[in-house]
Amino acid sequence: MATSFSPATSLRSILQPKQKPLISFRESYGGGVCAKCQPSRVSVCSWGSSSSYVSLQDGTAKLSCSGTLILPRRLLRKRGSIVRAATIEEIEAEKSLIEKDVKARMEKTIETMRTNFNSIRTGRANPAMLDKIEVEYYGSPVNLKTIAQISTPDASSLLVQPYDKSSLKAIEKAIVSSDLGLTPNNDGDVIRLTLPQLTSDRRKELSKVVAKQAEEGKVALRNIRRDALKAYEKLEKEKKLSQDNVKDLSSDLQKLTDEYMKKIDAVLKQKEKELLKV
Repeated sequence: MATSFSPATSLRSILQPKQKPLISFRESYGGGVCAKCQPSRVSVCSWGSSSSYVSLQDGTAKLSCSGTLILPRRLLRKRGSIVRAATIEEIEAEKSLIEKDVKARMEKTIETMRTNFNSIRTGRANPAMLDKIEVEYYGSPVNLKTIAQISTPDASSLLVQPYDKSSLKAIEKAIVSSDLGLTPNNDGDVIRLTLPQLTSDRRKELSKVVAKQAEEGKVALRNIRRDALKAYEKLEKEKKLSQDNVKDLSSDLQKLTDEYMKKIDAVLKQKEKELLKV
C-alpha cells in the first residue's frame, strides 16, 4: 500500500507504535532491498520532525514488504534534481561546532581583556605590565618576555634581564616608545624601571581607560552572539532546524552571553579596585 505523507504531518504521528514499522537509512536505493520490495514505493512530498531536525523535500522513499521505510542517507534524486537530506548526526555536529566556536571566542575575549588590564599599571609593580612591549630583534618584532627575564625586586620597580645583552639598546628603545610613561635605567647588564606613585587624577584617568576596554569586550560578546544567531537562522532556512528549535537555542545563547557579561563586570570591578587603592 502507498501512504501519502502530508507536509504538516510529522513522522512520529504517522508511524504509530501499534504498527511497529522500522525506519532505516540506506546509502542507496538498491542496498539490500529484495526484488519483491522494489515495486513498493511511497512518495514523500515533504516530511519533518522537530525532534530529529531532519527534513526531506520533493523526494521519493521506498516502503518494503516488511514495513521498512527506506530513505537515502545523503541524497535523493527526482526528475534529475538532487535534494540534500541531512542526518541527525550531521545536524547535531553543526550545532556542536557553533556552540564550541561561541564559547571559544567568548573565552578569548575575556582573556584579551585581562591581558589589556594587566598592561595598565596600578600602585604595585607587575611583570605583566610589559606584556604588550614588542622589541625589534634582528629585524623582526618579538615580545619582550620571549627575549628577557622580567622580575619585581620590590613593590615599586621592575628588573629586565635580557638573555642576549646585545638586545639591551633595542629593549630600552621599545620601553621608551611605549605608553607606559616609564624611564628605563640601562647599566649595560640589565634595565631597571622605577614606578612613580600614581596621582589621584591619573588613577581616575586609568579607571576610564579600563571601563572603555570593558565596554569593548561586551561589544565583542554581542557580535559573537549575533554571528551564532545567523548560523542558527541559516540552519532553519535549510530546514534542518524548526522555528521552535532556533527559539530555544537563541534563549540558551542569550544566557551564555549574560554569563560572560558578568565575567567582564567582575574583572573590571577588580581592576578598578586596584587602581583606586592608595
